[in-house]
Amino acid sequence: MLYLCLGYLNSAKMDARPKTEIEAVMTQCQPHLDEFHKSGQVRLDAGVESETIGLRRENGQIVVTDGSSAKTEESLGSVFLLEALDIDDAIRVASLHPSVQIPAGEHFDWRIEIRPVHYLKQ
Repeated sequence: MLYLCLGYLNSAKMDARPKTEIEAVMTQCQPHLDEFHKSGQVRLDAGVESETIGLRRENGQIVVTDGSSAKTEESLGSVFLLEALDIDDAIRVASLHPSVQIPAGEHFDWRIEIRPVHYLKQ
């Protein structure tokens, strides 16, 4: 089964810290990413930019908006797709991701959301 994992962070908290501190935290990610990928269950792993464009249908027209419609301090920072036996296996593999392995991530509200995928066309 496939699981879509969404990695969130608090951009304001990260932006408030000195660039050198953030760079030091980010260098701690690579060993965890190596273990994460060694699982052999990661089908896609992508970091995403904070810029968003929204699309919705309104009065029969497609409306394009700048920014997310979500009113939250959280930002989406990464997405990854796992192939796992079940939700427990998905949790085990996602737990290898730096978002939940790096202690500093706790200060920046890093977290992962796991969603079963019921449809995927490639």
